[in-house]
Amino acid sequence: MANSNQEASSNSEKEQLKAFLSQRMHRELMKGATGTLSRDDVVNTVEREFATIDTRLDDQEKDAFFSEIAGEFTSYGILQEFVDDPGVSEIMVNGPRQIFVERDGRLEDTDVKFNDNDEIEQFIQRLVKPLGYSINARNPAIDARLPDGSRINAIIPPVAVDGPTITVSKFSPDKLGMPDLVENNSVNGRVAEFLEACVNARLNILVSGGAGSGKSTLMNILSGFIPDNERIVAIEDSAELQIRQKHVVRLETKPPDSNGRGGMSTRDLVRNALRMRPDRLLVGEVRSSEALDLLRAMNNGYDGSITTLHANSPRDAVGRLETLCMTAGIDLPIATVQRQIASAVDLVVQLNRLSDGSRKVSHVTEVSGMEGENVVMTDIYRFEQSGTAASGKVRGEFKPTGIRPHFVPRLEAAGFHMRSSMFVPENGEKPVVINVKKRH
Repeated sequence: MANSNQEASSNSEKEQLKAFLSQRMHRELMKGATGTLSRDDVVNTVEREFATIDTRLDDQEKDAFFSEIAGEFTSYGILQEFVDDPGVSEIMVNGPRQIFVERDGRLEDTDVKFNDNDEIEQFIQRLVKPLGYSINARNPAIDARLPDGSRINAIIPPVAVDGPTITVSKFSPDKLGMPDLVENNSVNGRVAEFLEACVNARLNILVSGGAGSGKSTLMNILSGFIPDNERIVAIEDSAELQIRQKHVVRLETKPPDSNGRGGMSTRDLVRNALRMRPDRLLVGEVRSSEALDLLRAMNNGYDGSITTLHANSPRDAVGRLETLCMTAGIDLPIATVQRQIASAVDLVVQLNRLSDGSRKVSHVTEVSGMEGENVVMTDIYRFEQSGTAASGKVRGEFKPTGIRPHFVPRLEAAGFHMRSSMFVPENGEKPVVINVKKRH
């Protein structure tokens, strides 16, 4: 019984020491000009504080304690194990007691926890202070890009009811290529070859999909097909594209300061990019009035542009583009906007995240013009789901619809021979039935 009491007393002392030193460390951190401390800085500070404390910890316990504190206050702290795990793509902190990760497309609960809300807020401050940000009750939400390329979104009370919330979208230094998508069965070889030809032929491509469907990844892969001798201007909220070409100008939006001045929106950057003599415009995502400026650019000689958009189907993507254009503050008839879209966009590539967590190109759709008051859209390829395996894995095939796109002469002029088997179902395949839906 005595040994049990002694052990409990020792554990209690360690927890009290940790809490005390954590407070000291945060004060030291906030004093720093850069907002960061190296591991040596942490250990030296802890040793200095230890010298003023009467403790019964032996040398081995001190070393373990130093290492624990150093891990907590350097880099990603208690989240570091998930950052180092290549299978984890997202880290989600929902208050101090609940941390989820996305691993291989599926959400997983973890046993890792913060002590309280204050510890999470201090953790957020440590990450974003070197970036020139501060989070507080007056500015309770932050969306920023970390030095390693990862994106962090953080929001705190009173806006976040259940405690501070953090979402970290990890940046992968290993750039995926089209062969990786084929190997993962996100596309097949026929679709991959077709998309490569479309990029080289300078078609304007809209990549659409839901959240987490892989839009940025596919856009990154498509940008790799752009010839090396072309000047690329890439515009993003957070610079994520890994463009391999040499002649690249990367622009990143900037929020306004506390007085509402100095901000640069995506629309501002699109307008500025047109004065930079781009051969290609890459816009990370259109989500506001910049949609109209991008369409105008596509219609005025800036062929080969690529952008992404949140939408659940190719038809929805066109409808969302219409809506975004109407937010530009210009009183345009809807028919005029539709004609702009039909003239500017050549191809919509739709991505979907399926029930098993896999991400697939579900539709490759041509935008071929107007028919009356409707934008004419024709599927060239579709992913046809045939069922679900006992393991939960989705089964299906990528199939051509049997429709030969109107822009094939442009592909062949770019040096790509479009053999008939590209668009005609192979032996055993059935052509996909096209159901044309009119918009009212």
